[in-house]
Amino acid sequence: MPRDEADAKARALEYRLERAMPEQRRDSDEVTAPAAALAGERAAVIETAIQQAIRAGEFDDLPGAGKPLPGLTGRHDPDWWIRRKIETERLTGLGPAAFTLRTEDTQLNDRLDRMQRESEVRGALDDFNRRVREARMQLLGGPPVVTPLREVDAEIAAWRQRRAARATHAAGTATVSENATDSDGSGPIHPKSRFSPKPWWRRSARRRSAR
Repeated sequence: MPRDEADAKARALEYRLERAMPEQRRDSDEVTAPAAALAGERAAVIETAIQQAIRAGEFDDLPGAGKPLPGLTGRHDPDWWIRRKIETERLTGLGPAAFTLRTEDTQLNDRLDRMQRESEVRGALDDFNRRVREARMQLLGGPPVVTPLREVDAEIAAWRQRRAARATHAAGTATVSENATDSDGSGPIHPKSRFSPKPWWRRSARRRSAR
């Protein structure tokens, strides 16, 4: 093929490409423009709906209004939604051990105070510490177990003190109740006697003594 003919064909190809490029660019602009306009319209509709809801008071008195968002500790917790669900629904026995043990730890003293024997308290503390150790040794992933172990002897001593304090309080309340008498010294006041009328025979006896 002569060189001149090859150059002519190359120039013709370049010419056709130059003519085709603006058409492709124009087609691309025509596709992008409606998409941008649609996105702008969608944002305007959403903003209008939000403003209308605010004026209608639909966002008033929402839980946590005017308060900082809970859980913003600056530390990423991938299981935050599990922990939040357990706390809000007050679920027990569900979720990772890190959460269940933490909840049990906050309620352990109340549980111990309902026990009557020291052996029961010691057994409950030993079982709690055993489950904390097992949870720390698990390699299943999830949040770390930060619940501390309970010092058994110290917890038993604290349980004795709380029990003695409750007994002292109960004895003081009983003493006050026994010492309370009605106006004529006839005996302890029944809780309802201060507001109920005297029996007819007591009223009759008072009238006779007054004569």
